[in-house]
Amino acid sequence: MWTIKRFTCNPLEENCYVVSDESRECVIIDCGVFFPDERTALTRYIGEQNLKPVHLLATHGHLDHNFGNALVHEHYQLGVEICTEDQSLVEHLSDQATNMFGIDLDCAQPPTGRLLSNGDTVRFGSHELQVLQTPGHTHGSALFYCESEHTAFTGDTLFRMSIGRTDFAEGDWSEMEHSLKHVIAHLPKETIVLSGHGPQSTIADELTYNPYLR
Repeated sequence: MWTIKRFTCNPLEENCYVVSDESRECVIIDCGVFFPDERTALTRYIGEQNLKPVHLLATHGHLDHNFGNALVHEHYQLGVEICTEDQSLVEHLSDQATNMFGIDLDCAQPPTGRLLSNGDTVRFGSHELQVLQTPGHTHGSALFYCESEHTAFTGDTLFRMSIGRTDFAEGDWSEMEHSLKHVIAHLPKETIVLSGHGPQSTIADELTYNPYLR
């Protein structure tokens, strides 16, 4: 069994997840904490639960999913693990901050950690997450799938009854179509969908009701 704690963060209401099991090891997925109270809430939870973060994962390189990378590196000495195709995005978050949000990041970005590819495995405690690349929202978008817990962290590829945008510079509609048809639609129907924004869903519900998957 594992425990999932969700934090809804920053002005774009992004979902950051801390996933742990009985070993007390945990992974942090899409660390979008931005405001001081959000940063404090994350570190306090990890401390109060006596957790040991062993991976910082990003489903893609957009800033709203990576605001907290420097915080995690400072506290837990972890670099963000992300698919190779989004390495440049995550290493130039200050450019995104200026161009998309009109703000200046208050800290330098730490070194990137492991670069991920399709089919890679991320292990913590007694669990493992499979990396399944789902380009479309960005060229390096991916989901993290745990077969034993029937759960997929889909980032901004799949939302409840919707999908991520493809009209950004890094987006590609043909890639998104391929990801939806050949990756998302082939996940087991009982899979719980935990996305980068909004409430959870299931693959069964998305196949039935999501207009992009019907």
